[in-house]
Amino acid sequence: MSVGAVRDAVLARRSWPKVTDASPTDAEVAELLEAASTVPDHAALRPWRVVALRGDARARLGDALAEASGFEGAAAGKLAAKPLRAPLLLALVAVVRPHPKVPAWEQEASAAGVGHLLALLLDDAGWGVMWRTGPFTRHPAVARVHGLADDEHLLGWLYVGGRSAADRPQRRLDARTADRFTALT
Repeated sequence: MSVGAVRDAVLARRSWPKVTDASPTDAEVAELLEAASTVPDHAALRPWRVVALRGDARARLGDALAEASGFEGAAAGKLAAKPLRAPLLLALVAVVRPHPKVPAWEQEASAAGVGHLLALLLDDAGWGVMWRTGPFTRHPAVARVHGLADDEHLLGWLYVGGRSAADRPQRRLDARTADRFTALT
């Protein structure tokens, strides 16, 4: 793949807030995750893992989100329904371990890199993807649904499904004119 092809894939990527019921298989996700695992990873710690939630696991996550919120009634029901927006949720988990040369923030950055590359690869493969988080991402009830250990925490979920009929235009940023790039000499 040429640099132009990679650039084209990056520029074509968009978030898909609404997706259909189609989704990639676990084997397809594993193949893309293998490619995403090439992110920078100081000391080769592999400080990440991905948990796939399908079917009833999404409803259990919704219940945990409602529990974490303390909401009742319609507000709790609305929050509990959010994980049902896509047929597949890929939970992005940072696995932070004490290391003398690799601080926690660097391990979290590597895990976030895996999430970003995985989203890009899924998009390039034709799937609708949106990275979602929220105020209850790190709540103990939510961690329990994912079976997280004490050294693990969620970075969010990739909501994955078939692309809906509506094509969304991508908003692009001209980094040179938006004060997002500075060259120091």
